[in-house]
Parts: sequence; C-alpha cells; structure tokens
Amino acid sequence: MLSDLSVSLGPIRLKNPIATASGTFGYGLEFADVVDLGAIGGIFTKGLSLHPHAGNPPPRVCETPSGMLNAIGLQNVGIEAFVAEKLPLLAAKGVAVFANIWGDEEEEYVEIARSLSSAAIAGIELNISCPNVRRGGMLFGNSPEATASLVAKVRAATDAPLIVKLSPNAPDLVLSARAARKAGADVLSLVNTFVGMAVDPENGRPRISFGTGGLSGPAIRPLAVRMVYQVHRALPDVPLWGIGGIETLSDVLEFLSVGASAVQVGTANFRDPAVSGRLVLELEAYCRDRSLSVSDLIGRTP
Repeated sequence: MLSDLSVSLGPIRLKNPIATASGTFGYGLEFADVVDLGAIGGIFTKGLSLHPHAGNPPPRVCETPSGMLNAIGLQNVGIEAFVAEKLPLLAAKGVAVFANIWGDEEEEYVEIARSLSSAAIAGIELNISCPNVRRGGMLFGNSPEATASLVAKVRAATDAPLIVKLSPNAPDLVLSARAARKAGADVLSLVNTFVGMAVDPENGRPRISFGTGGLSGPAIRPLAVRMVYQVHRALPDVPLWGIGGIETLSDVLEFLSVGASAVQVGTANFRDPAVSGRLVLELEAYCRDRSLSVSDLIGRTP
C-alpha cells in the first residue's frame, strides 16, 4: 500500500512535498520528457515579469566547489506570453503550477498578480530576493518595511495563495519573515541564493559578466537548513518551503525535520533532470517502510 505523502501549507494542498525551484526548471515543459510532471508536488516557474526580459549578458553561470554561481538576470518571456502559451500546456500535465513573479516597482508586482487572477495556477511566489538584477529584487527583500509594503499591496490585488521567497542576504531573516507574514503571506520560501563571486586567477576578471552571482547547490545547504530552523522556531505556525542544495532523500528529510512542510529542488536539476521524480519515489518508499506519513517527519528537530 502506498504511503500518503500529501502535505498542506496554509491554503495550499500538495500530493507530495517535492517541488522544483524557480529558475532551475525552465517553465516545466522543458523537462516533461524526463519527469512525470503530474507525479511531483509542484513546479515554480522562471521569474515572470510584466514584459519580456533578456536578462544579463553572458557569461552568466560558473561552477564552484559543491555549487554554482549564476547571474541569469531573470530572463523570461513575460507574463502575457506565459499565460497564453505555457500555462495551457502545463495544465494538461496535471501539475500544480506556482508563478514566481518579480518587478522593479511595487506596481509591476501588483499588475502581474492581477493578470493571474483567472489563471490556472496553484499560487503566486513573490521573488523579493534575487541578487542578480540592478533594481527590484533585494531592494524589497532586504528591508522589512519594504517587504511589508509590497506584500500588502499584492495581497490586496489577488485571492491566490501568496508565497514570499526570502533572501538569506537580508540583515535579519526573522524580521523579514515576520514582516511578510503580517502583511499577508500565506507561506514563506527560504532561502534564495547567497551573493558570491568567482574570479579568473589568470586575468583577475570576474567569471560572470555581472560581477557577483547567486551561490546555490550543496555548498549552501547547511546555511539554508539553519535558516529554516531559525524561522520555524520564531514563527512555528507559518508554513515554510525549504530550499538550498537539495539533491538526496537525506537532504529532504533534513529540511522537513527543521520545520519545512515541503521543499524545492533547484541546482540539482542541472546535473540530474529527473531528480525531483526520483525523490518522490524514494520518500514514498522511506515512509512506507516505516509506516510514516510526511507530517510525522515535519519539525522533529528540538
């Protein structure tokens, strides 16, 4: 008999806690030949802006020990093309779709959220924490006051479940989490990438054209686990989505143990495009062998 892997994060109900992180899984359709999209808990789209955005010039990615740096710069097709061209195809796959959105100004976030009001999505994730753009991004995530203002305005513009993706680079992550929750966030995602840099020792130039980039992968996992634990201890009633270097079942169990109700798999998708589907199967086997449900695994760490 199959184990029940379903989880709830506030108003969001998932068939299992394994989702794919924004910016690492395209629009989902690119992976449909290697992953049964309908079998995973959900997908988070590339960051969507009001208009198409070209992102940063290359080089935009480089490998680092136990991780990678990226400064893609939120390249995307824009919200109109996503809703018209991508979303109908995703709906046919039976997967919960979470639209990750961003803007340079509060009004852009609000307009995008309104444009998704009748779309077949499971929720909206506010990207207030991307370190790889000149404007927007961390300008909202690094200030609790700016976070609260933005979240409140988006909350007033949509009835969709609202997820706020927090920055590990913020001066005080717990203050940011409190501000987002108080302003209307249903769920918090943490964490986004850490600001990092790599330099070519031969010429002294940054390996990424943007200069700095977002560090992700296993290198950040212990930091991300600590931050999820920290926020869960401070705000035990707030549903959390854990992100940061997740590749194995052990990694999933770590994040669940410290208080995440679900996880997002990111950088691992580049090395193993089928990793999210595999983790669902491994988690199901783990729970079945021990007669456990996922809820038994959440928040076990004292």
